[in-house]
Amino acid sequence: MSVVTITKENFEAEVLQADKPVLVDFWASWCGPCRMLSPVVDEIAEEESGIKVGKVNVDEQPELAEQFGVSSIPTLIVFRDGKAVQTSVGVRPKAAILQMIR
Repeated sequence: MSVVTITKENFEAEVLQADKPVLVDFWASWCGPCRMLSPVVDEIAEEESGIKVGKVNVDEQPELAEQFGVSSIPTLIVFRDGKAVQTSVGVRPKAAILQMIR
């Protein structure tokens, strides 16, 4: 499944009402660690059919970043049943991200 661009307009439908766990990557184009993590997140989106993967550009969606207390990027948040259940800040290996989801 491809990565979904998350905005404040589609956040509720794409994340809170999702019928499977959602991994959300909070990132910015100027952030070096975000650029390192992005291909890993994309890979997970392609390989893991049991989850949905979305990305929030914090420069374009500051309200969402603020709503979830994102002060450092990259930040990954896993949502289940409309609730944030796991959070990770910084670059993580793929195995650690998959462990957050499972």
